[in-house]
Amino acid sequence: MALPIFASDALSSVAYAPQELLMILMLGGLSFLTFSPWIALAVVVLLAVVVLSYRQLILAYPSGGGDYEVARTNLGEIPGVVVASALLVDYILTVAVSVAAGVDNIISALAVLNPWRVELAVGFVVLLVAVNLRGVREASRAFALPTYLFIGSVGVMVVTGLVRWAVGDSPVASSAQFGVESAGLTQVAVVLLLLRAFASGCSALTGVEAIANGVPAFRPPQARNARTTLAIMGLIAISLFAGLTTLALVSGVRYAEDPCELIGFDCTLPQPSLIAQVAAATFGMGSVLFYVVQATTACVLLLAANTAFNGFPLLGSVLARDGYAPKSLNTRGDRLVYSNGMVLLGIAAITALLVFQADLTTLIQLYIIGVFVSFSLGQIGMVRHWNRELRLIPRQATLERRIALRGRVINSLGAVMTVVVLVIVTVTKFTHGAWLVFLAIPVLTTLMIGVRRYYLDVEVETAIDDDSVRFGSRGDVALVLVGAFHKPAAKAIDYALAAQHDTTIAVHVAVTPRETAQLAADWEEHHVPVPLMVLESPYRQYAAPLAAFIREYRRRHGSSVVTIYLPQYIVGHWWETFLHNRRARRLAQRLMLIHGVAVTLVPWLLDSSRLLYGRAARPMPGDDRAGHAAEYGLVTHLAPEADDATTGPPTPDPTASRPA
Repeated sequence: MALPIFASDALSSVAYAPQELLMILMLGGLSFLTFSPWIALAVVVLLAVVVLSYRQLILAYPSGGGDYEVARTNLGEIPGVVVASALLVDYILTVAVSVAAGVDNIISALAVLNPWRVELAVGFVVLLVAVNLRGVREASRAFALPTYLFIGSVGVMVVTGLVRWAVGDSPVASSAQFGVESAGLTQVAVVLLLLRAFASGCSALTGVEAIANGVPAFRPPQARNARTTLAIMGLIAISLFAGLTTLALVSGVRYAEDPCELIGFDCTLPQPSLIAQVAAATFGMGSVLFYVVQATTACVLLLAANTAFNGFPLLGSVLARDGYAPKSLNTRGDRLVYSNGMVLLGIAAITALLVFQADLTTLIQLYIIGVFVSFSLGQIGMVRHWNRELRLIPRQATLERRIALRGRVINSLGAVMTVVVLVIVTVTKFTHGAWLVFLAIPVLTTLMIGVRRYYLDVEVETAIDDDSVRFGSRGDVALVLVGAFHKPAAKAIDYALAAQHDTTIAVHVAVTPRETAQLAADWEEHHVPVPLMVLESPYRQYAAPLAAFIREYRRRHGSSVVTIYLPQYIVGHWWETFLHNRRARRLAQRLMLIHGVAVTLVPWLLDSSRLLYGRAARPMPGDDRAGHAAEYGLVTHLAPEADDATTGPPTPDPTASRPA
């Protein structure tokens, strides 16, 4: 069950890696296809070395940190953050490339969908985001079925095609009849073309690191089970990659970067993918097994995209925990998933698909840069790890030293090969779009280091020390902001009175004389037991006069604690937010910049908000208005009940009525 969960990304890459390899070679003409077996062999050797290297990484770091933990522990902060940046870019491109490849295979079976290629790709990403936000856990059986069907169907196709070739009945691809114009290339151009084809074929290595990142999910013994799964994954990936490449050459598949370069091909039609052409040549176009291969390939590619929705939010949460990313990425939603990270990944992947029009060939040029950056730094970090272990292991511990020496040899070979491939990928793909990744990784690294420095500064600024912390503020005043006298304002006053502050004052910022006069009349009519302070505002500002009043009050009365009560409407429909000016929140943001001030937003729930929270808007028992007021905590008698009918409203405290 671990194989389909962790290896779907690595296994799915064999669906497009042979295609990209042959496509680049065909830029030089059909004669260049003779180099493909040797280039494929180099990719297979590299894949085997990387798998062996990650087996050593799992042995040394069974906690599941992967390349980020290895680089940060052994190489320092900046290399660790560079690896994290590369992995974040890799996760984004994993979604974009896998979805684009999945849509490509769907269109290869149903060409009528070609005009909606971009829409289909974006729709699949939105679907993946929605499913993951719902907290649907990845059942291993749900992963196992399409993954093993993919392995089985492609395996049967490869064996069937090779057997037919061996008995003299070679399958013939539908594109075998098309020719390609030979390009007159210089010797240097030939070398660069071969290196570029090798770099494109190396996309078969994407996803190899997933098992090393997920070691804690395995059953005990975790490290051994993870290493076994990694070995099985490597054998399957090598077999499928080599088999598909061989069968594509045997059947004469022609796949061009620009379909119009194929002599005789109607380039107004979508170009079938390599795996679709091989399946049609082996089983017959439109056969049941053809559709099985295409359906399982599309499914496993979409599952590979879904694995990024586990890795990206998890890595984001680790970076947020370490202080390199915003804390919001470490927040779980109501479904216990890192929803902010999932939404961010979805937006980034959709942006990539829209910018590059879901074109697989273009996206592949960006893909493997981040992969080999993390590979290289991870392997270099492992070499330093084994060097340190060898210095610490006693001479007499022969078994431990033998394990460390073997690990150093394997990871040294992995480091050399991945660094060389990174250089090749950089040289051959830089002008084909890879420069975007080389721009994105330093920018992300700089941003993350800046975020880390910011959090360190905040930590130092807010740290407790004996000189700065003093208790014993004197005075407690409540200011209730009142624009007009209505139920929300009355509720805010009631809250302030219930808190029993030393002094409670209602404050009105006078913008128009008419509103101020009406408020004063309402205040006197309803006998409000709180003095009303009117602040003149000739320039129709709200925050500035209030801030000046607070500063003057604290200057006269000492270090009083000021609590400001602001009534606020709570609405139930999104469009209602545009019908209210939301002054309370804007004022709160300004007032919180004043020292010694605390802001309390007093909500008034409109009827529409009751529907939002699942309460039916039905008539209340008894009087409608009284029930509504009681539900929201509003006292129906705003002035205290008097024992005698002739008793008037209480007289405010004279000291409180003259605060300034």
